[in-house]
Parts: sequence; structure tokens; C-alpha cells
Amino acid sequence: MSASLPKNVLYYGKDEPPPQQIPLGAGPLSLIYEAGDLRYIRLGGREVIRRIYAAVRDRNWGTIPGQLQNVKMDVREDSFHISYDSEHKQREIHFLWHGEIAGESDGTIRFTFDGEARTTFLRNRIGFCVLHPIQECAGATCRVEYIDGTSKTAVFPGLVAAEQPVKGIHDLRAIAHEVQPGVWAELGMEGDVFEMEDQRNWIDASYKTFCTPLRLPFPVEIKAGTKVRQVVTLKLCQMPDARYQMTDFKIAEESENRTSTLRSSHPLQVVRCSTATEDGSGIVNLEIGKSPVRLPSIGLGASSDPNPENYPHPARLKALSLAHLRVDLHFDQECWQAELARGLGEAEIIGCPIELALHLSGLPADDLKDLTEAMTRSRCRSSEFAAPARAFCRVLALTIGEKTTSPHSILAVRSMVREFGLSISEPTVGAGTNADFYQLNQFGPAADLCDFICWSMNPQVHAFDNLSLAETPSAIAAQVETAKERYRGARVVVSPVTLKPRFNPVATGTEAERLQDELPSQVDSRQMSLFGASWTLAAFKHLAGSGVDSVTFYETSGWRGVMETAAGSLLPEKFPSIPDAVFPLYHVLADIGEFRGGEVVVSRSSDPLAVESLVLRKDSRRRVMLANMTDRPRSVSIRELKEEATLQRLNETNAEFAMREPEKFRANTAEALRARDGRIELQLMPYEIATIEG
Repeated sequence: MSASLPKNVLYYGKDEPPPQQIPLGAGPLSLIYEAGDLRYIRLGGREVIRRIYAAVRDRNWGTIPGQLQNVKMDVREDSFHISYDSEHKQREIHFLWHGEIAGESDGTIRFTFDGEARTTFLRNRIGFCVLHPIQECAGATCRVEYIDGTSKTAVFPGLVAAEQPVKGIHDLRAIAHEVQPGVWAELGMEGDVFEMEDQRNWIDASYKTFCTPLRLPFPVEIKAGTKVRQVVTLKLCQMPDARYQMTDFKIAEESENRTSTLRSSHPLQVVRCSTATEDGSGIVNLEIGKSPVRLPSIGLGASSDPNPENYPHPARLKALSLAHLRVDLHFDQECWQAELARGLGEAEIIGCPIELALHLSGLPADDLKDLTEAMTRSRCRSSEFAAPARAFCRVLALTIGEKTTSPHSILAVRSMVREFGLSISEPTVGAGTNADFYQLNQFGPAADLCDFICWSMNPQVHAFDNLSLAETPSAIAAQVETAKERYRGARVVVSPVTLKPRFNPVATGTEAERLQDELPSQVDSRQMSLFGASWTLAAFKHLAGSGVDSVTFYETSGWRGVMETAAGSLLPEKFPSIPDAVFPLYHVLADIGEFRGGEVVVSRSSDPLAVESLVLRKDSRRRVMLANMTDRPRSVSIRELKEEATLQRLNETNAEFAMREPEKFRANTAEALRARDGRIELQLMPYEIATIEG
């Protein structure tokens, strides 16, 4: 291990640069090309389409990455033409497709996919996905044209839609939405049947229009030699406002004999808008509001490392002021008693109570009888694994093999809690899902039987690149708002939050065995990076601001934790961490932990995809935390600060020191800041975390 980590390792956890982003123009539209995809298609300052890309999904909905070849680009001031070949090859899967992307000076963009299966394999989906942004589209009217030629008016969901596909947005030939008064962006699809899902169910910040309806059977065998051709066309058009009036957001039906109005011959007038930053200066403006919400309690998951010698540094974990430690007991596995012993031991070392996640079988009473007997035995032993009732703060009741907790499981856990005396605070027993909000949204538990609702979050169900991950925090509040609306009166517990999925809840077959030189599917090298720290701050900002009661992040130690074990990484070439060091996200949680029992003050960034903010307050103290979410320097302007403040930076210049010597880093004297005309301006380095007191 080198004494000095390369810059890209500090940024992303791997020593390789991210894909190049190339700005493009198509008449009045601006956009970015990155690694075969089109991103952030804008009309002036308004985002029209978030992303257009093609995906090859295997039988378990895994995305097979593509390798680009033969890339050719002709880029002009207001038009472009790009072509390439993309090869997707993994185990038995081999699929090759040719892409052609043309942007014209009139604002038309045409993306063609011509592919062929080189082997026979099982797939769930192959082809285009188009993402609509949530900020611009949530609750907005859209116009859909179906494959039978009829058309209707529909609405992008406000609350997160449980129904998939979204009501009225299926069997699509085209969909259009208004992007300026009288100006509509129309998306036309050819080569398959398309429909839309609300990706906020998985904290993707988009509505996704995708090929191959979910109502069709999957997985499906695609034979070698099978060809797949699809075309997506985006264009601007002008349509009469009167045709798009709605009442109570209901689907407005039209005569089946009426000619489709999606393709209009009216002359198009486009108003050029301001740039993405509100003042056009390129400076991100931060506004601090007055409305506070209670700071949620924060915990970590127990380490998944079974070796007690790798238990984390207790003093460093105590410095996080943790409210709890999540311990999972899987009663369909023989090792659950060992999991209990390890979890109790780790909680005692840290000095915090346990959030007990019980994964119950079809006979929950038997499972819980075994559990109470095990805890009674541990009470009788004088050891570090003793389990007094005060060791538990809440119980998550989860049912193995079910989308959400069964009523039988909830009642059984309630009975056990009363009998064993685990209740030390309210709420005590919660139910929900160990998977994503989608499962909770579609198959919710009986809310009247539990004290809180729980689900987990991760940003990598559908996309895995840095830009897509940076978008996801903005979708978190919609999940919480939807849960509060659906389960009125129930508190909200999000547990756990991880960078990658811990398991695949929608797999249709056995997962492929991991190769020796591969990281486990649950592990992301960005866990140890500045990017991971920035994402953590942004995610917590939106969790706290939406009013969750409690949140559990990551694990205590190891490559899914907040710090590395003394033994270090098991695959240092793929996860190049420093043994016995903390990860940058540790310092984010430590800074938040110092305000335990305090409040979060609402704040707003003029460009949250560039810079996110978190404002903490407790008594007379106030802390403003900033996260640069990009790989470029960013200028930030902040009002509402004291004339004199202090600044602590965590960036590429000191990140390794902060990882190796966290105590010394946190004790360092911060630099002084002075406001000018009531404003402080900062220049943030890529993925920098800046903490301001004042």
C-alpha cells in the first residue's frame, strides 16, 4: 500500500478517471454526452430530459456494463453526430449493439439502437430507457399517445406512485410535457412497447420510460442471432393550451377517432432561459431558512466481519455519539445466535443500545421463543455478551419470504417485547420491509399494529455512475412524504442506508458466484472516498429535512463501514483502503453527531446537483456543512452567517491525514472566515466537505 493515495482513489475509491463529459448543442437545447449516454438535456435553465441510455438487463435485473468501441464524433456549435459500438459481455451473456445519435439545429435529437445477441441467454430487458426529471415534472401534466393511435392527458405522480407502470402512461408511442409556455418536449419511441415507472421508489430522481412492459413474462430467452432495433426521438413542438386542461388530475379521455395532436405543424417559438445557476454567475447560492426540524437519531449497522479481532476502534465509534447499533438476526440461518452474541458485544464496546432487526420465519412464535431463551441464558452469564433489557431501543419485525411484515409476525414480536421487558422507550415495535420503498409502497404492512414504519435505501438499484448517484438524495423526501401520507400517525425509521444493495429482492434465479478478484456485490470502493462522504451528507440532509425519526447508516467497520479494520482490505487492489483508518464519511457523521439532540435548519442550494448543504443548530451553536457533489471546483456564496466564523475543510489535500489520524484532524484549529456585506464566498475543491461554525 502506497504511503500516499492517488487523487482518483481519494475522489472515487479507484485509481482511474471518470468518463469524459462532452457538452453538446442541438439548436436551443444543451446537453452532455458521457460514455454513450445523453444527460441533462436542457432548454436554457430548464431540464427537459435527465438521461437517455440503453441497458442490457440479465434475468435478475442486473445491468451488464458495456464497453464502447469505434467511437466517432462530429460536434458543431448547434448540432452533432455520434456513433459507436457497445459490447456487453459477462459470463454467458454477449450482446453487441451499434448506436447512432444525431442532434439537429432545430432541436431534434434522434438516438438509434441496432443490436444483436451473439450468444443465447436469459434477459429481462434490452433497450432504451429515458428519464424525466422529478423537480420539473412531479405533478405536471403530460400528453401520451398509445400504440393504437389514441391519445390521452395524464399526470406525472406527485406522491411516489405504488402502481407500476404509472397510471395512464403505458403502451406508449409518444409522451410530451410542457417545458415553456406553449412549448412542449415530445419523446417518440419505436421498436418496442414502452411504459413509465416512478423510480423514486428506489430514490432515483426520475420517472423512467422503458421498453418491454412489465406485464410480459420474464426472464425470456433471447437466442443467438436475434436482432433488436429501437429508436428514440426528442423534439420540441407547439400545441394549443386548451387541449391540456385537467380536472382533479384525472385522466381526460378523448375521442378514439380524433387525430393525434402530439405532432403539431404550428410554428415553434422558443424563449431562451437563464443558466442553471440562478444569477447566471456560476456561483452556487446557499440560503439558510428559519424553520427547524428535530435532528433524527443516527445509528450504524453491526459489522458483518465475523472475526472478533477485527472489532473497530471503540473510542472512534464513541466519538460519533451513536444512538443505536442495528443487529440483524436471520432465523432461517443457524448462525443467528452467533450474530446476536457479536452484536451485543459490539454494542457494549461502543456503549449504545441495539436496534434489533428480527427476520422471522413462517413460525414467528417458535423463533421468538428460541430468542427469549437465548437472551435469558445470556442474562445469567457474567460476560460481555449479557443482554439486559435496557440494551434494546427498538425492534424491527420482518418476515422472511414476504414483501413486507405479516400481521402474524408483528403480533408475535409485540408479545415477546412485553414478556421479556425490552421496551425502554417509544416507539418499540416497527414493521415494513428489509428491501426498498417499492415493496413498502406496494405491499404495506398493517400500520395500526406497529409503532413505526421502516424500509431501507440505497442509490444503486438502476444506475451506478457518479452523476446518477449524486442525483439520488433529492428523491429521498418524496419517499418519506409518501410514507407519512399513507401511514398517518406512524413514525418513520429508515434502516439501513447503504451505498449498494445488500441483496437482490427481485432476483428470478440464483445469483452468479463471485469471482475471486471481484468485490462482493454489496461493496462499493466509493465507501472509502470523498465522494462517499459528499453523498452521505446530501442523503442525511434530505432524510433529516423530511422528518424521519431515526436513520441507520452503513456498518461500523470493514468495506461496508465507516472505518477499516486493523487487518485492512481483503482485496486492496479493488478496495485500496488504509488499515485501521477511518473513511471520510466518518467525519461527516462525527460532525453531525456533535449536534445530537439538536435541530436541522432548512437550507436551499441554487444548484443541489453541484453543492448540497446541511445546517445544524443546538442551543447557541450553528454549523453549516457543504458538500461539493462534483469533480470540479465550485464557488459557493452564503448569507445569514455571523460576521466572524470558522472553517474546517476535508478535501484531497488533507483527506489521507484525516483518515489515518482522525483525532488529530478533528482537533486541528479551523481557519477564520469573515463575511463581507453579509455574505461569505468559498471555493470548494472537487468533492470537498466544508464545515463552517457561525
